[in-house]
Amino acid sequence: MSSYPVLDQKDTRSGFGAGLHELGKTNPNVVALCADLTGSLKMEAFQKDFPERFIQVGIAEANMMGIAAGLTIGGKIPFTGTFANFSTGRVYDQIRQSIAYAGKNVKICASHAGLTLGEDGATHQILEDIGLMRMLPGMTVVVPCDHNQTKQATLAIAAHEGPVYLRFGRPKWPVFIPADMPFEIGKAQVLIQGTDVSIIACGHLVWRALEAAEELAKQGVSAEVINMHTIKPLDTKAVLSSVAKTKCVVTCEEHNRFGGLGDAIAQVLTTHAPAPQEFVAVNDSFGESGTPDQLLSKYGLDAPHIVAASLKAINRK
Repeated sequence: MSSYPVLDQKDTRSGFGAGLHELGKTNPNVVALCADLTGSLKMEAFQKDFPERFIQVGIAEANMMGIAAGLTIGGKIPFTGTFANFSTGRVYDQIRQSIAYAGKNVKICASHAGLTLGEDGATHQILEDIGLMRMLPGMTVVVPCDHNQTKQATLAIAAHEGPVYLRFGRPKWPVFIPADMPFEIGKAQVLIQGTDVSIIACGHLVWRALEAAEELAKQGVSAEVINMHTIKPLDTKAVLSSVAKTKCVVTCEEHNRFGGLGDAIAQVLTTHAPAPQEFVAVNDSFGESGTPDQLLSKYGLDAPHIVAASLKAINRK
C-alpha cells in the first residue's frame, strides 16, 4: 500500500519480547513467567537482564497461571508466556477461577496463535482463543497487527489494571504501523477512509485487509479499513461511525468465525444498526499443517477472499 509501505518484516512475537524487555528496564514490578518456551516467546533479553524477575515454570502451564495470580497479591505485574493454545485451552479453569473471577492483574501473553503457526498443525493452531477469553467477565482482549504495534500493546497492558489476554503470532510479517503511532486499548485505528464497505480486521489480517483495499480501489470500490486491535472492550463508536457511511461490513480474523471479532461486530450491528456483514474467518473447522500463506489461502483468509467478501457485502445492501 502506498499509504502504508512495508517498513520491515518481523514477527509479532519479537515485538512482545522487545516490549517486555523495555518494561523490565522501566517498571520494577513487572515479572515474567514462561512455560519452557523462552526462545519462542522472545523472552531471552528479559531473562538475561532481569533474572531475579524471571520464573521458568517448565511445562506446567496451569501452575504458571496460579503462580501469576499469587504474585499480584504482592503488587507484582506478572506476564505469562507460552503458545496461545497452552495459554487458554489448556489452562482455562485456572484463568477463569484464579485470574478472571478473582480480578487479578495478570497479563496472559500468547504467541503462535491462529493458522499462521503453520507446520505445527491443528493441535497447536488454536482458533477458538479469542472467543474463550472475551467471554470471561472483566478480561481485556488485545490482538495487535504487526511487530511495532505488539510492542506498543505490551507496554500499554502493563499500565492497564486488570487481567489481559494479548494474542500474537509466529511468522515474520509486514511491519507497517509507524513505531510512534499512538496505541490506546479499546480505541480502533482507521487506517484508510472509505465509503463503500467497512473492512474491520485484527492481527495478521489487518495487512491482508490493506492489500484487499488496494485491489478494490483498482475496481473503483472505496474500502474503509479499520484495525480493531482490541476485541474487548470493543470500540463500538468506531464500528457504528464507519457503517453509517458504508452501510455494510466485512470482518477479518485468524480465528473461528464463531466467538471472535466477527461475532463481536455482529452483536453491535444487531443491537444498534443492522447492516449486511460478511465473515472472513475459519469456517468452523480445525487447521492443518502448511505454510502460513498456504493455510490463509486454503481457509479463505487472504486478500482475494477479502475482496470477494467485500463485493458480496456491497451487493447485499
